[in-house]
Amino acid sequence: MRRLLSVPFVVLLALAVSEVVPLQAVAQAKLSTTNTKARNLWEKAQEQAKDREFTKAIETLTQLNQKFPSLGEPYLMKGSMLKAMGENRAAFEAYRDGIAKLPLDPARATDYYTLGELAMSFGEYTTAADSYKKYLKTATKSPRNAPRAQRQLLNCEFALKAMAAPTGIQPERLPGPLNTYRFQYFPALTADSRFLLFTGRPTAESGEDLFVSRQNKDGTLDAPASISPAINTSYNEGAGTISGDGKTLVFASCDRPNSVGNCDLYISRRTGNTWSKPQNLGRNVNSPEWDSQPTLSADGRTLYFTSIRRGGKGQEDIYVTTLGADGNWTLARNVGAPVNTAGKDMAPFIHASGTTLYYVTDGLVGMGGLDIYRCEQLVGGKWNTPQNLGYPLNTFENEASLFISSDNRRGFCSRSRAAAPGVKQERDRPVELFGFEVPKEIRARETSTYTQGRVFDAFTKKPIRADVQLYDLNTDELVQYVGSDAENGEYTVVLNEGRQYAMYAAADKYLMKSLSFDYSDKRSFDPLTLDIYLEPVRAGRSIVLNNLFFDTKQYELKPKSRTELNRLVGFMKQYPDVQVEVSGHTDDVGSDDDNQLLSQNRAKSVYTYLVSQGVKATRLRFRGYGETKPLSPNDSEEHRQQNRRIELRIL
Repeated sequence: MRRLLSVPFVVLLALAVSEVVPLQAVAQAKLSTTNTKARNLWEKAQEQAKDREFTKAIETLTQLNQKFPSLGEPYLMKGSMLKAMGENRAAFEAYRDGIAKLPLDPARATDYYTLGELAMSFGEYTTAADSYKKYLKTATKSPRNAPRAQRQLLNCEFALKAMAAPTGIQPERLPGPLNTYRFQYFPALTADSRFLLFTGRPTAESGEDLFVSRQNKDGTLDAPASISPAINTSYNEGAGTISGDGKTLVFASCDRPNSVGNCDLYISRRTGNTWSKPQNLGRNVNSPEWDSQPTLSADGRTLYFTSIRRGGKGQEDIYVTTLGADGNWTLARNVGAPVNTAGKDMAPFIHASGTTLYYVTDGLVGMGGLDIYRCEQLVGGKWNTPQNLGYPLNTFENEASLFISSDNRRGFCSRSRAAAPGVKQERDRPVELFGFEVPKEIRARETSTYTQGRVFDAFTKKPIRADVQLYDLNTDELVQYVGSDAENGEYTVVLNEGRQYAMYAAADKYLMKSLSFDYSDKRSFDPLTLDIYLEPVRAGRSIVLNNLFFDTKQYELKPKSRTELNRLVGFMKQYPDVQVEVSGHTDDVGSDDDNQLLSQNRAKSVYTYLVSQGVKATRLRFRGYGETKPLSPNDSEEHRQQNRRIELRIL
C-alpha cells in the first residue's frame, strides 16, 4: 500500500476515541439486582463476550435493557463492545444511558472518562463536561487521564460559548463539477482566483494526485483535470501549494527514488503551459522524516510546511524556509512559539498578503480536536498569539485546512461528509471541498489585490523574460520578486491595501521600467491589467522615474525616494560604459522661470545623490526643461501630475 503524503491528515480525519475499556474488566462487573431472570441474561452475555461472540452478546444485553430498563450495567457492557467494534455513536448512547441510571461510584471512573471522550467526538459538549467532572471527582488513586480531562473541560467551555455566538455562516459544499471524487482536500487558489488547485483521490483505493479547476468569468468552476503528466505519477502527489502567479508549484510526494525522507517536498515551475520536471527541494528543506502540507508566499519565495522531524515542540510542527538570492532554499527553521505547541501543529496557509498565517492545531484550547487558528506577523518576524476562528469553521470534527482568497472575500476548506447510518469507521466517509464567505473577524490583516499583464520588448513587441520586483516605499523593503514568463511574458504581482509601492521590471540589456502604486488611502483597490514595454539600453532611449518624490515647489528628495535612487545606482554600476542625462520637468502651474529653476534643481538633486554613491560625474549630466516638454495636456490634475517628472535618458 502506498504511503499517503497527506498522512497524518487522513488519519486525523479518521481518529476514533483512543481509549478502549478492556472487555474482561466489564465481564467482572457486578449486576445491581438479585432478579434471577436478569442475572441469567447478564451471565449469558458475559459468556458470549468471553467467546468473542460480540453480536450475540449485544443482542442479549439489548433484551436485558428492554426487560429491565432501570439497570445501568448492561448499557455499559454493551457500550464497551460497541466501541471495540467501531460503532462509536451507538457506544456513546449506551454509555450515556447506562451512567445516567447508576449512582456516582469511584469504580466507574474509567466509564466516566470513556463517555467524556465519546461525547467530545460527537460534539456533545454538555454530556462531555459532566462526564469529565465525574471522572476527576472519582479517579483519586491513579488519575493518569486527569490532565487530558482538565484540558477537555476547557475545550467544552470554549465550544459552548463559541456555538452560542457563531462567527459567520456554515461553509457550503461546492457544487458540481467539483466533489466528484471520494476524497478531495487542501484547496489553494492563484492570486487572481483563475485556478483552484486541490489534492484528490478518485476512490478509496486510489493514490493522491493534484487536480486543477479553472474559474470562468461568471464565477463557476470547470471540471477538474490532472495538473500535468509531468507532476502526477504512480507515486502519491498532493498537498500542493501554488504561487500567486500560478507559475511555482510545491507539493509533497512519498517513497520516491533518491528521496531524503519517506515524504518529501518537490518543486516545479511553469513556462507557458508546461510544468518542469519536479525537483526535490533538498536537505535544507526536507528531513529523514515526514515533510508535507506546504504553503507558498504570493511570490513563491517563502515556504511554510509541516514536519515531524526531531527537535520540534510537538510531534508535528510548522517550519519555514526562504529562497535566497543564489537560487537555493535556506535551512528550514522551526517557526517556534506561539505558533508551534506541544500538540499537533499542521496544515499552514500563508495569506497572499504575507502577514497572516492560518493553521490547524490541537495544542490550544478550542472545540476539542484540530481547530483552525490565525495569527499575524509582527515587526521583526515574530507572530502574535494565535486566535481560534470559532464556530462554525471549527467544529467537534478535526479540521483539515483553510484557504482565503487574496481579496479576503472567499474561503475554502475541506470536510468529512456527515456519517451515513451504518457506517462503522470514520475513514469510510468521503472528504469534500467547501466554500464560504469570509466574515470580517477572521480575514487576513491586510486585503490584497494584484496587477498582472505581460512584459514585451518595446521594439519587437515580443514577450521577454524579466525580473519584476515590488518594494514597500515606506520601508525600502523588497516584498515580492517574480519573473515574467519567458514564453508569453505573463506576470502577476500581489499588492496590499494600505501600502505604497514601487515596482520595477528589468531584463538584461534593457532599461528598467519604474512604476508606482499608492494604496495608502481608501481609493479603488481593484485588480489592474498592465502590460510593460521595456526599452533597450540604447542612445536616445529614456524612462520616467515614477518613484522620486518632492514636496510642492521643493527640490529636496523625500526619504521614500531612496528605493528608486538605489535602483539607479545599481543600473549605473551594471552598465559602466553608459552615460545619462537626468532631466527635470514640471507642469504649467507658476511662472516659466520658476518652473525652469525648479526642474533644474530637482534634476540636480538626483545627480548629486548618484555622485555621492560613487557614480562618476563624467558619466552624468543634469538639465531642467521646465514646462516645455509635457507628456499630456495640462488640462487636469492627473495630466499635470504626469508632466511633473524626472526622466533618465541614455546619451
